[in-house]
Amino acid sequence: MIKLVVIIVVVSYLLGSIPFGYLLVRLFRGEDVRKTGSGNIGATNVARTGSKRLAIATLLLDALKGYAAVAFAFRLAGAHRFEGQVTTSLYDRTTQNIDSRTVFLLAALAAFVAILGHMYPVWLRFKGGKGVATAAGSFVALAPRALLIVIVLFLLVVALTRYVSLGSIVAVAAFPFVVWWVNPAERTTVPILVFIAASSLLIIVRHRDNIRRLITGTEHRFR
Repeated sequence: MIKLVVIIVVVSYLLGSIPFGYLLVRLFRGEDVRKTGSGNIGATNVARTGSKRLAIATLLLDALKGYAAVAFAFRLAGAHRFEGQVTTSLYDRTTQNIDSRTVFLLAALAAFVAILGHMYPVWLRFKGGKGVATAAGSFVALAPRALLIVIVLFLLVVALTRYVSLGSIVAVAAFPFVVWWVNPAERTTVPILVFIAASSLLIIVRHRDNIRRLITGTEHRFR
């Protein structure tokens, strides 16, 4: 089990740490996205370079790497999805079957580490993005119904306030509670919820500058 955990952590971190925003802007525009706007490597700041296409590509790729990390964890643990169910099998003949709770715990761990990797990529001296897109991709694989609900919540907050950052913060803060509400008991054990809540907390902390601007009334509104 320890070997399995180590593999999932390493692969998830390396996937999460791929700085797609930085790479795309460097490749197609010959610029360093970190010298633009907020200095972030995420899709929002990529859009500030003047290329909406690169911003969309960054958003999708950042989400994809989060999804890939969780999918890899499911795969490695010998689990597969079919109509919302999880079936477990031997991932190694020398070990016992992994029950579905452990499978989801490993997937939640993968999501957390992938988000951490995006925020603190080893390739950019541990200075990355805020993790929203990577979290969305991770949570698509981990808890799609809960994600759909918080996306609706995000859109509602943005529509009412015109603050994208506030919508992100509210949606992320609500996510662990929504997971607990809509997911089966085997997918909402305390350890699983701890990893999901920790992922949400990381993203909120990375939005601390936005929170300060929201409090002072200087945050930019979406138009």
